[in-house]
Amino acid sequence: MSRAVATTAACLAGALLLTACGGGGDEVTSGGVGSDGVRTGPGVTDETIRLGVMTDLTGPFKDLSTTLQIGHHMWANEVNAAGGICNRQVAIETLDHGYQADTATIQFPDIEPKVAGFLEVLGASVIAALSPDINEKEVTTLAVTWSSELLGQPYVTIVGTTFDLEMINGLDWLLEKNKIAKGDTIGHIYVEGDYGTNGLAGSRYFAKQNGLTVAAEKITATDTDMKSIVTKFKSQGVKAIALSVTPPQTASAAVNNAGLGLDVPMIGNSVSFAPVLLDTPAAKALTRLYIAASAVPYDSPVPRAKALAKQFEAENPNERPTFAVQYGYAQGLIWNQILTTACAAKDLTRGGIIAALRSHRSLSTDKLVSKLDFSKPGAPSSRDVYIAQVDPGTPGGMKQVQALKQYKDAATYRTPTERP
Repeated sequence: MSRAVATTAACLAGALLLTACGGGGDEVTSGGVGSDGVRTGPGVTDETIRLGVMTDLTGPFKDLSTTLQIGHHMWANEVNAAGGICNRQVAIETLDHGYQADTATIQFPDIEPKVAGFLEVLGASVIAALSPDINEKEVTTLAVTWSSELLGQPYVTIVGTTFDLEMINGLDWLLEKNKIAKGDTIGHIYVEGDYGTNGLAGSRYFAKQNGLTVAAEKITATDTDMKSIVTKFKSQGVKAIALSVTPPQTASAAVNNAGLGLDVPMIGNSVSFAPVLLDTPAAKALTRLYIAASAVPYDSPVPRAKALAKQFEAENPNERPTFAVQYGYAQGLIWNQILTTACAAKDLTRGGIIAALRSHRSLSTDKLVSKLDFSKPGAPSSRDVYIAQVDPGTPGGMKQVQALKQYKDAATYRTPTERP
């Protein structure tokens, strides 16, 4: 385990420059006016702006989440070394919910009063459980989930393309590359909850638009063996497998896809793969897997992505990289722009922060994430994706095979919350 990861797990103290977990030296304000005339709210003092993180450091997405935290801190350290934001240092308060919504609901009342907003809350089911409290407390939250079911939430911001649009774009790419054809059957394994059902909505829309059939199989988050499902897919003659599942479930699907002789291409949502799977017997079988995501693959040629990869490897020589390094940094870039706008308006209250976000028709992440437009309520901020193929020889485990692109069916699709 790298120093950065160990420090994150140990409440982010010491090794990560000028960031902090709970119980630090700054008192948390509940409102007032700073010495510089800036109105302040929870999580803001004259010295500090504290942002919250509720993530999964011990559950099925721990590998993605760990590198996501490193990306956050790369951003915060850079900002703080340059003087901070609004003449205040950025601190990060982190809690591990283990991808358990019940745990997150218990944690929320403790962390919420201490922070100006959430740099990250991970998990579709977690966000769904916390949304009433997030809205009641009017706390701006960047969600690390891409379920379009959440787009109507006033204080929840989804950075990038949603799960349904990821799947539509990914299947369109398979069709374009003649890996599937009209009239084919697609097998879709999806985990119960907003993540899985949202991915399934995308494959069903694509199938309807292109004359294909979807054979859907629902699983729980704790299911680990996909053999019976893949056996069923083989009997149904599926020509591709779509995956809206956890990384361990992806590995089982890949092993059985190869081992049972089905051997069809697989397309997964952005969070369905983790590079740690390449240390398992599934590594060879996973090369049949493609991932659709609006965040750059770790080894992307995008200049900022390359610079961050170089820094990450220098600072974390023993840590396996994932795309979440650059995505976590990109979330910081978004918060930087929000807080800078709020500071200019001399309003770092919860109301001032959400007003600053809503004032931006677009926010820049130096192409670490596809173009983001937050001007349309209920609509996704992006419809573009990168396509990457799992490749054990590529840093981060994924080789980019398609630059950022929006496919035709993604352009016509409307999310459940989107206004006409």
